[in-house]
Amino acid sequence: MHNFEYVRPKTIDEAVSALSSDEAQPLSGGQTLMPTMKARLAAPEKLVSLTAIDEMKGVRMDGDQLWIGGGTTHATVARETADSYPALSSLAGRIGDPSVRSMGTIGGSIANNDPSACYPAGALGSGATIVTNTREIAADDFFQGMFMTALEEGEIVTAVKFPIPQKAIYQKFIQPASRFPLTAVFVAHFGDNVRVAVTGASGGGVFRWTEAEEALASNFTGDAVAGLSVSAEDMISDLHGSGEYRAHLTKVMTKRAVDALA
Repeated sequence: MHNFEYVRPKTIDEAVSALSSDEAQPLSGGQTLMPTMKARLAAPEKLVSLTAIDEMKGVRMDGDQLWIGGGTTHATVARETADSYPALSSLAGRIGDPSVRSMGTIGGSIANNDPSACYPAGALGSGATIVTNTREIAADDFFQGMFMTALEEGEIVTAVKFPIPQKAIYQKFIQPASRFPLTAVFVAHFGDNVRVAVTGASGGGVFRWTEAEEALASNFTGDAVAGLSVSAEDMISDLHGSGEYRAHLTKVMTKRAVDALA
């Protein structure tokens, strides 16, 4: 690992100021960045830790939405949303292992936008709003491809706001070695509106399966997706599974999710 400067600001303004210098990079839970640095695939000159910023931590109701600070760990999200949003609690409680859940944060996961991360599916499937130090961004506009988001230089995720659906569920087909989803879906039912977000499958990262959403909006049963198919053209293909397999899993996991809810 290369030498670097380490700073640990206590406010969002201090963090933004520290990030304005050249070659500075934010550090949240460090579950992706630190292994990358150890492998010498990244060498930032300054790490700006976000772990001491209290205003970026916690879970609370904000009107009719659930507000979660960007610096809140997976373990805290799993514990604090068990009653208010069980589907999100279930998602957070199955990320990695206890060590990862005690260190990793929702803001770091969403900002990184790994194509197999769990939180992007929860945010996109819920129709969440990503709050940064400068603006609010709808999840539909935030996730822009593999490891790509709408974040600009020096912009950090300070919170995520989740609408609460009538019912929701996260179905995850786990890759045993990494605990990442080989394919997973987050299904949220908002009355006449249904959202289906898929992660772990596409080379373009998390996406909404709009064909399934339209079918489920008029018939919220597993039979509604039984006749649908997902193109394997842009799916991830690796030693864990082919693109065709992941396309098939997308349909299977969606049907399982809907059957469990219905």
